Amino acid sequence: MQLNQGNIDTAYQVVSVDLPETDKRHLANLGIAIGREVKVVSKTKGSAIIMLRGSRLALDQSILARVGIAPVEETFETLPLSELAVGEHAVVVAIHALAEAKRRLMDMGITRHTQVYLRKVAPLGDPIEINLRGYELTLRKSEAQLISVKRLKETDL
Repeated sequence: MQLNQGNIDTAYQVVSVDLPETDKRHLANLGIAIGREVKVVSKTKGSAIIMLRGSRLALDQSILARVGIAPVEETFETLPLSELAVGEHAVVVAIHALAEAKRRLMDMGITRHTQVYLRKVAPLGDPIEINLRGYELTLRKSEAQLISVKRLKETDL
């Protein structure tokens, strides 16, 4: 299947890129490489917007028709942010807080698909310090328990 045939909000894995070598390199620099996960966010007749590694990218049909994809089974394990080990990277999957608390966390930059790095944990385990979006943020452990994340492997960074 080609990327232009992909369904909206379905995760796919890139299996082939049928373009000249210079174009392949350019797409790889943008994040479209064999083995990477992509998701079609929206489609029009001549183009589509895809999500990869937390960034959106608009592509036209000439490229979409030359990128081969295969469906990805959503079989990743989620865990609370508070259970990450120091030095681990993760991506935010969901925030399970109620109205005002959720809005506050989102205002601090914690949104879905945001990459976070657990930098420090206080000696008694509360609070924790994370890096995200180029800055450091300290959260209470009770707040971190409300944030579901997916661990990233070294190859996903």
